[in-house]
Amino acid sequence: ERSLPVGGVAARAPPPHCQPRVKCGRRLSSLQPPGSPHLGHAACAVTWSNCRGGSARGLRSAAAPPSCPAGSGSKTSLPCHSSTMRGLLCSPLFMLLLFLQPWETQLQFAGPRCRTGPLDLVFVIDSSRSVRPFEFETMRQFLVGLLRGLDVGPNATRVGVIQYSSQVQSVFPLRAFSRREDMERAIRALVPLAQGTMTGLAIQYAMNVAFSVAEGARPPEERVPRIAVIVTDGRPQDRVAEVAAQARARGIEIYAVGVQRADVGSLRAMASPPLDEHVFLVESFDLIQEFGLQFQGRLCGKDLCAEGGHGCQHQCVSTPGTFHCACNPGYQLAADNKSCLVIDHCSFGNHSCQHECVSTFGGPRCHCREGHDLLPDGRSCQARDLCNGVDHGCEFQCVSEGHSYRCLCPEGQQLQADGKSCNRCREGHVDLVLLVDGSKSVRPQNFELVKRFVNQIVDFLDVSPEGTRVGLVQFSSRVRTEFPLGRYGTAAEVKQAVLAVEYMERGTMTGLALRHMVEHSFSEAQGARPRALNVPRVGLVFTDGRSQDDISVWAARAKEEGIVMYAVGVGKAVEEELRQIASEPAELHVSYSPDFGTMTHLLDNLRGSICPEEGIGAGTELQSPCECENLVEFQGRTLGALEKLTRNLAQLTARLEDLENQLATQK
Repeated sequence: ERSLPVGGVAARAPPPHCQPRVKCGRRLSSLQPPGSPHLGHAACAVTWSNCRGGSARGLRSAAAPPSCPAGSGSKTSLPCHSSTMRGLLCSPLFMLLLFLQPWETQLQFAGPRCRTGPLDLVFVIDSSRSVRPFEFETMRQFLVGLLRGLDVGPNATRVGVIQYSSQVQSVFPLRAFSRREDMERAIRALVPLAQGTMTGLAIQYAMNVAFSVAEGARPPEERVPRIAVIVTDGRPQDRVAEVAAQARARGIEIYAVGVQRADVGSLRAMASPPLDEHVFLVESFDLIQEFGLQFQGRLCGKDLCAEGGHGCQHQCVSTPGTFHCACNPGYQLAADNKSCLVIDHCSFGNHSCQHECVSTFGGPRCHCREGHDLLPDGRSCQARDLCNGVDHGCEFQCVSEGHSYRCLCPEGQQLQADGKSCNRCREGHVDLVLLVDGSKSVRPQNFELVKRFVNQIVDFLDVSPEGTRVGLVQFSSRVRTEFPLGRYGTAAEVKQAVLAVEYMERGTMTGLALRHMVEHSFSEAQGARPRALNVPRVGLVFTDGRSQDDISVWAARAKEEGIVMYAVGVGKAVEEELRQIASEPAELHVSYSPDFGTMTHLLDNLRGSICPEEGIGAGTELQSPCECENLVEFQGRTLGALEKLTRNLAQLTARLEDLENQLATQK
């Protein structure tokens, strides 16, 4: 047997079977820190695991328990049985001096100081009256020894200490000291409070005050771990579960260390999960240094990610004694637990996209096929109407076809070589004044459609000073000339002026507008050509409702002045008024559309009537609607309109079916 020096006297090493054991909430592997053989002898002397009259519930003191006197144990040979060593090793004074030696000197054998990285560490120490002076001194030495194993500094581990009994006292906050020596000096000057045991109050203080930025804790966005170590020896006199849960929810990791008389249930209620790594039950204050070694080892575990060789494709997450791989957002860990695969969100089958699903890092995104636009619901697709979305330049009509479009001309006209223009009214001359209803009932969005309709009329006119001249008048409760007949000499200028017209939005004084047209709009001062030139004068009234004044007098006066009158009604326009405004026969001079969106079909009728070579403007006689040729022409136009309505109905039906399918899928 190898002799070891103990207190200057040679002693034999303890037999292999003489090892300390502790029965408690968490099994502690040994009493002494590595490299302390003299403490190992003392531990062997006090274990008494086979004593008659009692079992080893814990290492309660540095002397043999009274129930196990010398020689009453098993036949195992212990150092205390030697007559030479008995007087020294079994002396109560020696044992007391042995355990009173500063525990921080033992931590010198724990290896080099650990590099934990930045930590905010607060010790919450029980200094109630149940903690005896000797036990409090042991706890003080435990704190000092633990400090010497930490990498303390403003950018490393910041340490704060609070003690509590019936009240809470801050020994020093996290911001107070950056040197270990200053912390040790403050701990050695610590005076116990010696009152009750309000552990919940202490946790509340740690959460609200000790870990605040004002007290020295680093801001949450810096993601510096916050750790609280609660050391207590009894049952709390207040509630701890709720306040501890709040502290954990704020990101504070709690270690609960119970000593001697501590309540295990309260420790488990305070500690962070997993409980087997955060709850420590120490049989006596003499053994608290064992927790210090384990706690230091947990904080100072190797960072296997930093050492390299982990093989993680994206991220390595280090945990005490091990590591695991993680992936960046939008990726998932492969079967080898190291590689990362792009997450195919579309494969889950819950995207509900009408056309196509595209997987992105943020999740599934719906995409529409070419020629379609995604609707606001993020899933449905609608055929794109390029005619409304681009400057198509079509003179008469634009038809959207998937991702393209084409221009159409009215029946009887041919598309020109540019693919946009139609052959225009080029024979004869016309002075055309348009009276546009700008009353409140039209509404701004419909007024824009009216302006677009007017420009489509301008498109089939040969606008020039010698050809067709165009003037525009807007009316509501009053009348305003937007531009007279003689102002613009090209179709482009007229169209630009029409688009610049601002909506008046008031009443509907159609009679007042007719009077203005007769008295002013067709005067030579406004640009009308002299009557001697026999240039046809045409007036076109556009209205959506009943007039608020009398129209009969000035409607008749206009026709007496030789003005060919056309009336276009939309929506709630009154047929009787339209016929009263229009020239005879009314069937050729009155047009009606149920809503603003379907006014385009009126253009064919107006073109055939206004163009000089095709209608009244050329001086040709009015044709009877009852003649065979006119009936055939009317039938052709009607069938064309019905065919267009049929196509629109088919498109609407298909759209409704798509919506029904989407609703069924969502259910």
